[in-house]
Amino acid sequence: MADCVFCGRQIPEGSGFTVFKKDGSAQRYCSRKCRRNSELKRNPRDFKWTKAGAKKS
Repeated sequence: MADCVFCGRQIPEGSGFTVFKKDGSAQRYCSRKCRRNSELKRNPRDFKWTKAGAKKS
């Protein structure tokens, strides 16, 4: 299982999104919510629903 790049949750096989960058690296997202927040260059530490944000509190 892969982890979501933005929120850190595990992604089950066959679900989620994989975005390939120009350099050939792959970024995996569990939902559109995570993908969109990442595209908008938001910091995951600012959100309580991410693993990084939950540790901050």
